[in-house]
Amino acid sequence: MKLKPAQRQEHAARRAELMRRIGRNAVVIVPAAHEVIRARDTHYRFRQNSDFAYLTGFPEPEAIAVIAPGCGEGEYTLFVQPKDKEREIWDGRRAGPAGARKDFGADQAWNLDEFDTRLPQLLAGREVLHYTLGEFPSLDGRIASLLRHLREVSRRGAAAPTTVVALETTLHEMRLFKRPAEIELMRRAGQVSAQAHVRAMRATRPGKFEWQIAAEIHAEFEAHDMQPGYGSIVGGGDNACILHYVENDAKLKQGDLLLIDAGGELSGYTADITRTFPVGGKFSAEQKAVYEVVLEAQKAALRQMRPGVSAGKPHEAATRTLTEGMVDLGLLKGSVDKLIAQDKHRQFYMHGTGHWLGMDVHDVGRYKLQGRYRPFEPGMVMTVEPGLYIAPGSKGVNKKFWGIGIRIEDDVLITKTGHEILTSDVPKSVREIESLMAG
Repeated sequence: MKLKPAQRQEHAARRAELMRRIGRNAVVIVPAAHEVIRARDTHYRFRQNSDFAYLTGFPEPEAIAVIAPGCGEGEYTLFVQPKDKEREIWDGRRAGPAGARKDFGADQAWNLDEFDTRLPQLLAGREVLHYTLGEFPSLDGRIASLLRHLREVSRRGAAAPTTVVALETTLHEMRLFKRPAEIELMRRAGQVSAQAHVRAMRATRPGKFEWQIAAEIHAEFEAHDMQPGYGSIVGGGDNACILHYVENDAKLKQGDLLLIDAGGELSGYTADITRTFPVGGKFSAEQKAVYEVVLEAQKAALRQMRPGVSAGKPHEAATRTLTEGMVDLGLLKGSVDKLIAQDKHRQFYMHGTGHWLGMDVHDVGRYKLQGRYRPFEPGMVMTVEPGLYIAPGSKGVNKKFWGIGIRIEDDVLITKTGHEILTSDVPKSVREIESLMAG
């Protein structure tokens, strides 16, 4: 694997912007992810650390990137695993230092075991080190030791960094605002993920198992060179009331709803879609009534998705609409304002209405600045996912509503004039869903 010219330019532009923000007296260290053991001598499928991938595009584990603005030997240095013919037979090809330079745009690259000896030169004369402590404990100790040594000898040469700043204070603010190339990847991920949900609806019928529907979704991802961006949730009946249900092993029954929360990842960027629909193709009266409340709540939240509006407003709008609906359905009794103030709605709606989306399904970026929700700005992507979950045995609730769990979720890009729903290709009105499943 190697980066295409457009990808190299994109990653170079990101590094250039990061260097502009941190200044010439700073240096960045960001490590790649480690491989993780699944069982004994087998590993989970490798997934690169998002920060490292964002800045480098380098796909291998056990690497370290150092970014030093103005460094004469090269501002972008990679330390990578060496070429090793025997290990490559077992584990796959490695770029090695030469490939890191030729195929991934590093100004200079070295074997990983040279990190400790070459880092002092890269740190010398810098005042600030941007590095996140705690995520890679073994590397923390090595860097701390090198800094201590540099400070001890600093009287004989260039000074060592005296300040360590968490990398995310700068980098995660960059990642919050999606660049055009990122938006295109997320748009495509949303389109394919929508196709997967449509495929799942068409495949669903009583007697099938949840895992069979999950297989349809994952097959659609694989057909487009994608993989699940997170553990897919395929919950039929009562299972839809478990927010992070991942067993996906129950048989689907006539009369039940099926909630699917699944999104595909494309080149490191994930979609996140939830749809809820009837296993038998037709909503019951009670299911339809609850579903319409959730759909109206999503519409209310979407109306708040535009530049200048507080990022907390979609949740406020959805919560009010849901609470009004809960009162109308008889799930709650009392004043809507008082019910919200007392968090009574949380019996049936216990999560937020959205989260940032990007390289991580719960993506990076602060929601609040100086204690207040920040305003939306173009380039932000947030999910909008209201829901109602009426668990079996819910006290004071008519049994006809027991076991109904509904969530409707889309991925929304803030634009200069409003918003774009990146996942609009999968139906969500009652009429559209029933028509699709009847076809």
